[in-house]
Amino acid sequence: MTSLTTRVFRLPDLGEGLTEAGLVQWLVAVGDTIATDQPIAEVETAKSIVELPSPFAGVVTALHGEAGDTIDVGSPVLEVEDARASADADAGADAPAGPADKLASETEVEHEAYRTEERAGSGNVLIGYGTTARTGSGRRRPARTATYASTGSTGPDAPAPAAAAGGDAPAPHSGPVAVRSPLVRRLARDLGVDVRAITPTGHDGAVTRADVLAAAVDSAVDGAHSHARSTALPLSHPMPPAHTTPPAHTTPPAHTTPPAHTTPPAHTMPPAGAITDSGSEVDGLVVSCRERLSPLRKAVSAKLARSRAEIPEATVWVDVDATELWDLRSRMAPAEGRAPSLTALLARFVLIALSEHPVLASRLDDAASELISFDGVNLGVAVDTERGLLVPVIPRAHELSVDTLDTALREVADTARRGSLPPERLRGSTFTLNNYGGLGVDGSAAIINHPDVAILGIGRIIARPWVVDGEIVARRIVQLSLVFDHRVCDGGYAASFLRRVTELIEHPLRAFGRV
Repeated sequence: MTSLTTRVFRLPDLGEGLTEAGLVQWLVAVGDTIATDQPIAEVETAKSIVELPSPFAGVVTALHGEAGDTIDVGSPVLEVEDARASADADAGADAPAGPADKLASETEVEHEAYRTEERAGSGNVLIGYGTTARTGSGRRRPARTATYASTGSTGPDAPAPAAAAGGDAPAPHSGPVAVRSPLVRRLARDLGVDVRAITPTGHDGAVTRADVLAAAVDSAVDGAHSHARSTALPLSHPMPPAHTTPPAHTTPPAHTTPPAHTTPPAHTMPPAGAITDSGSEVDGLVVSCRERLSPLRKAVSAKLARSRAEIPEATVWVDVDATELWDLRSRMAPAEGRAPSLTALLARFVLIALSEHPVLASRLDDAASELISFDGVNLGVAVDTERGLLVPVIPRAHELSVDTLDTALREVADTARRGSLPPERLRGSTFTLNNYGGLGVDGSAAIINHPDVAILGIGRIIARPWVVDGEIVARRIVQLSLVFDHRVCDGGYAASFLRRVTELIEHPLRAFGRV
């Protein structure tokens, strides 16, 4: 008689120094029969929302976590009962290589694959691991290993917990601290954390991103004033001050914490991912609930804080008469089809101006004191999504016409809002365009998208009184604001770029043949 084997699927290493993922939703339920590589859940990383395929086939017996929970790398995701796996194990009991040897070999292959991907800087996460029948992650935390080591086998010949987990539970760290991920090393530098003072929890003594964040929070608590409650610090650190975030960046998703002045009724369920904290007070106000920052918000926080800390930025802005452009666009629609968006037209004008002012689409190598100029522009476009602000990139945008730019802009915006952008499409910009007019605002003190050196903001195009030939008339006016790194150029250069964009908007036919 064939016995059933319970197999535990643990969250795999997601690459790029990430140590956790947020559970968005389950795609299966307990009792479902699933196949190998079938998507079983959607998880949110700092880059995007991806489907998580199962490496095992069988009947789902347990789901670990609910929507909104954060799952650490190496922690259980779901459990599957598979009669075929047990039969295969019985048939191979007399094979020359024992189970421990096989597990050790698979573990070494897994570790080598991760090291190769880290060296390459690849963004190809959750790809290709589904059919390897792994039993655990090579970066599992020690505390989690002790709790979830068993694979569910209960027979007298079941292996010891360490062997069942793949034999990769790290011994207590006694050697020098290792920071293998460049992202973790940079995060520690940005937050002012000394990695030598951190107790590592990663595989083989490696410092993880979670270790750095925890050390930063502990440091903040130790230095706080005695009258401040330390329970409030994890929610406020390391986010930048609220007034420094541009309006386009601050629209929270619908599931975030309710306003502080509103106490939900007792029967109301807290938001997904919320931590109940009934009864406690902070500065005289009752705390209704706490909500962990999503991986995306953590990544945005670190990036914006770094931009504010490192870049001495300056801003120039101007009000522009866009009436001719407004009228021209309505005449650009073909007999069957739609006219290009205003964002596409403005983006094309910006790219023309950047070809004449390439410093604003360059990068600064601060360590080498070098300005890196490029032959062209990778255009980043700020997109407001339910998860928060994302900046997908249109590579070599300077080579595109208005029509192809319009198609590319619509595609990246739709993909970003669906949460299905791959990580590589969120990297590599050399200039950023932020059209926050769609959010109903006129201006913004935007934060430069590091490592870019400039960002152009576009407000609403609305009818306003304007003086034309001595008469006050109604015209379509838009405000442009350029935020630039003062280390790479001065105000005169930035103003020249903005004047060129203004000229093309006010007299769009001058760009005819270049759009």
